[in-house]
Amino acid sequence: MEAPLQWMAGGPGEGSIGPVRSVSILGLALALALSANAAAAPVLVLDHGHARAENDPYLPAADLPPAGRSGTPGPALARVAGRPRTVGGELRRMLAAGAIDRESYDARLATLARARAALRRLGGRRRLELAAPLRNLREVAAAGLLTASRLEPLFLTVERNRRWWTTGPLLAPAQRVRFEGSRLIWQYYPGQGIQLQMLANFGRANGYWGSGKDADLADLLDELVGLGAERAGGIAWEYYFHFDGGRPPWTSGLSQGTAIQVLARAAVRLHDSSYFDIARRGLALFEAAPPSGVRVATPAGAHYLIYSFSRVHVLNAFTQALIGLSDFATIANDAPARRLFDEGEGEAQLEVPRFDTGAWSLYSPGLESDLGYHRLLTGFLRSLCVRTGRAAYCDTAAHFKRYLSEPPRMRLATRRARARRPVALTFLLSKRSRVAVTVLRAGRPVLATAGQFGHGRHAIRWVPRRAGRYAVRIVATDLAGNTGRTAASVLVVGRAKRVRRT
Repeated sequence: MEAPLQWMAGGPGEGSIGPVRSVSILGLALALALSANAAAAPVLVLDHGHARAENDPYLPAADLPPAGRSGTPGPALARVAGRPRTVGGELRRMLAAGAIDRESYDARLATLARARAALRRLGGRRRLELAAPLRNLREVAAAGLLTASRLEPLFLTVERNRRWWTTGPLLAPAQRVRFEGSRLIWQYYPGQGIQLQMLANFGRANGYWGSGKDADLADLLDELVGLGAERAGGIAWEYYFHFDGGRPPWTSGLSQGTAIQVLARAAVRLHDSSYFDIARRGLALFEAAPPSGVRVATPAGAHYLIYSFSRVHVLNAFTQALIGLSDFATIANDAPARRLFDEGEGEAQLEVPRFDTGAWSLYSPGLESDLGYHRLLTGFLRSLCVRTGRAAYCDTAAHFKRYLSEPPRMRLATRRARARRPVALTFLLSKRSRVAVTVLRAGRPVLATAGQFGHGRHAIRWVPRRAGRYAVRIVATDLAGNTGRTAASVLVVGRAKRVRRT
């Protein structure tokens, strides 16, 4: 059996602030952020059937979209005149309507034929991974969502998967890859094949911009612009695979915000105003409600979602979307972008403090950030602080930075128990940590356990065998490596005597 090549994976997303060095699969979030100064990210490059490893200094070291799991649920089929829509049927419809020409029609059919022929020759994992993009394409067509503007990214995905799984090595989850002659970054999602990682691509474009690699920036943006799809009355860079309950095609406010940011930067750097025009079309996503767009109206303005298929508020995605809107509004002197920023920023002032637990940040309501997301969010808030001077961002960013060096705090809540009776040994923890709990009697341990715990109240089952006073020691090490300790005692009383009635 072929073994997958093992390569370091990164954290969850791209933008323009600082490096993310850890991986978290709360799920897929899309990868995040980072400047040209980020640590080089490992990429496999396929060149005429041979894969070589390279470290890309312009690619954020991360893993996206952000939080979720890939999957393969099947959608209900849309029907036309009682018959299910098919890829071939939709292509014929577009050809008849003049949406595509004969050359494009023939090229798409040839891509399908090559992929299907390769699928018949493959087995095992390679067959599974090539089958996924073909299945996703069929599902998009069956749902009536196969449009002319989506043909290029969808069929490119099929073709790249054919090439990789017939000539390239097996991959470890989250591995980034590209193909010789193209600057596009793809990412491996087990069970879904390799997929266009739009957030990583626009993050890489920001890296080129920050390093003055103008020719590379222009080349990458030329490829990316051609992959934009018509959506919500504008243009969006979509994802074409199943992820965290989302069905293709879906999109992200995080990657869209990063896209309009770097397009504005490129318009000035490359003296090409067409990038402004493309970015303006990208604003439509922030005007439309899900599932077409990412806008959720609120009394204070609007929240911009990380995923068009999910209502979960993810703060790092929201803040990066705002940064992208702010930068585009400023660089392009664009009033609609400024309005969208102002509407989101009004909501962000209320939301940001709610993501501060007093000891760590939250990724989404009720869910603590991992270390990479915490650092990422800290950088995004500092960036909003610079742009607005708002205390909500400046103060919270300062708190989050301080939490990186503060040890976790613990408190034992259980102080009394009864011998030979189960007791919930309860303790309170200030932030996500690895916790070790030791119970001692007369200096000798009678219980020792350890595990990962989030902030809040937790309990460990214990059955003390004898009465007496027991010492309890709790040691917690947080995600940043800070260690806190506390000690307390529990009084264990004897079993109550039964009174015999006469």
